[in-house]
Formats: sequence, structure tokens, C-alpha cells
Amino acid sequence: QVQLVESGGGLVQPGGSLRLSCAASGRIVRISDVGWYRQEPGKQREWVAFMKADGSSTYADPVKDRFTIARDNSKNTVYLQMNSLTPEDTAVYYCYADVLSSSYVSYRTYWGQGTQVTVSP
Repeated sequence: QVQLVESGGGLVQPGGSLRLSCAASGRIVRISDVGWYRQEPGKQREWVAFMKADGSSTYADPVKDRFTIARDNSKNTVYLQMNSLTPEDTAVYYCYADVLSSSYVSYRTYWGQGTQVTVSP
């Protein structure tokens, strides 16, 4: 049993910053790749960023140089630091993680519940 719980969303003004957190809990043996997606109402879910187990990361062009993905392996937590936010960043943000748990013999992908980010004056 593994759960990902997100936090850190909210309302910010254009140019502001937020840091999203995604904490994994349960029978976790190891966490491999982690990442973030976002989705506006009525639109398709959009990939934002991901980080491999070795710490290498990749970003979608709209957020490159503004967002930073990070992880704290000791806390089983993934972060998304979002700077220079614009109204185009308004969406529900979802984290995901490939997790090896003690209940299975292979990695499985788990998703957070989503957290709302609204950028508005």
C-alpha cells in the first residue's frame, strides 16, 4: 500500500512562486522516477517535469528555467519549485512516482490527488 499526498498549492499573483510537495508513504522499498503533470479544466493533462533515480531531470518547454523538480529521498518526498508564475500556469498539478513496495516484485506508478495552483492578479 502506497499513497502520494500533495500539498503546497494555492493562489498567487503573476510573478510569484510556490513550492509543491508530494510525500509518499506506505510500504516503500525504493522510489525510482518521479515527476509532475498539470491539467486545466476541460483540457488534456500536460507533462511538466520528471526526475530519474540518479537525479537527472527534464522539463517541458513552457516551464523550463522557471520550475525545478527536486527530491528528498530520506523523506520520500518530491518537490516542484515554481517561480515567475503566469496565469498560463494555472492548473491542477499531479505528482507521480515509480515505487517499489514490499507488496510487489516490480515498480508501479502511483499518483497524487492533485493540488490546485491559481495564478491571478
